[in-house]
Amino acid sequence: MPRYDFVSQRLFIDRPMGPGVVLELDRAQSNYLINVLRLKNGAPMLIFNGQEGEWEARLQVLGRKQAALEAISQTREQTPAYDLHYLFAPIKQARLEYMVQKAVEMGAGVLQPVLTQYSQAKKLNTTRMTAHAIEAAEQCGILTIPQINLPVSLPDMLADFPTDRHLIFCDESDENQNPLIALKQINPGPVSLLIGPEGGFSAEERNLLRSHVNVTPIPLGPRVLRADTAAVAAIAVIQATIGDWHD
Repeated sequence: MPRYDFVSQRLFIDRPMGPGVVLELDRAQSNYLINVLRLKNGAPMLIFNGQEGEWEARLQVLGRKQAALEAISQTREQTPAYDLHYLFAPIKQARLEYMVQKAVEMGAGVLQPVLTQYSQAKKLNTTRMTAHAIEAAEQCGILTIPQINLPVSLPDMLADFPTDRHLIFCDESDENQNPLIALKQINPGPVSLLIGPEGGFSAEERNLLRSHVNVTPIPLGPRVLRADTAAVAAIAVIQATIGDWHD
């Protein structure tokens, strides 16, 4: 992983960047830098747009609630989008926000809501999800903002699932307790992870998943985990065995 500055303030700005480019900030961003962080004119910043790497910038205070950033030079080149796709049944808003942040921090390149029979929430605010994904990227030195898709039903997701990608789903009914046994049998390649709702998958859904090609069920140990906890645990074991933590 490229080295990055842990100290400087980082800000996502969805506009083209280049040496000497001045980027006017919206009211919310200006207020945050000037009145919340109390940064002064000329303060150094790091900025990124998810496409052109990370840039050193200098703050230009234009008024009490108006500011701009001048891009100086690139500090890190753009990294490719992470290849792990995270598929999940929607859950309640507060825990969904936590789950989105942790999935981004741990290397999810795509966030795909999947509607199941026991899903708690049928509607999602994808704009709010994007804001939390950006916040996680800003805080953790991540250069690529994950793609956030609209919700899709489980049958439709499986019908359109790529043939060259492996799907791992967490199955609380699996008799085994060790996920590493199943994960070590998967050949290297693109992977998607599916986490079900608090009520788990129905018997019909588990049968549907197990009948699909390139699908592997895994357990997550002897304890029942909440969906947001299961997300962190599952991504961790996947990244450690067949993901980008694995040497």
